[in-house]
Amino acid sequence: MENAQTSWSLPVAVDDIADTGLHIEAEAPAEVRAQLVKLANLRDLPHFSAVFDLTRQGGGVHVIGQVKARIGQTCVVTLEPLENDIDEPIDLLFAPPLHPAAKDEGADHKAGDGEPPEPLIDGKIDLGAIATEFLLLGIDPYPRKPGAEFAAVKTADDSARPFAALEALKKRLGG
Repeated sequence: MENAQTSWSLPVAVDDIADTGLHIEAEAPAEVRAQLVKLANLRDLPHFSAVFDLTRQGGGVHVIGQVKARIGQTCVVTLEPLENDIDEPIDLLFAPPLHPAAKDEGADHKAGDGEPPEPLIDGKIDLGAIATEFLLLGIDPYPRKPGAEFAAVKTADDSARPFAALEALKKRLGG
């Protein structure tokens, strides 16, 4: 998580999380959304927000939340503009990095799904970087408008000639 390249930084120190937990709601500023439009090759990103609930767990932190966004993309079939909604759940466990001698004993520090926890860096968690990472993971790299289907060029002759489709396309384009 700490390697996510983003200008949206919302650091939270573990020491700032009360025993009862911490609830944070955040909306990405326009500058961050503009940067992410370029990074993710989007047409638009008019809305990007996140909600987090942080609770202490031993020496670590459990982060549960939701990333929501509205993104403008281009249909890969029709090349028409389309809008998609992103709604990604977040469920992460952060823990202090284990010392090399403790790594063998670290099996009990794994999250419920068997994944090891994310490392706490300098006792902080960057919620902006987490939200950005989950947004980017939720974007469909090949968006399609509903009902859009790619249709290959048909040739009049169904023989096994390897360039028949190219020849038909050339004829259709008048060349």
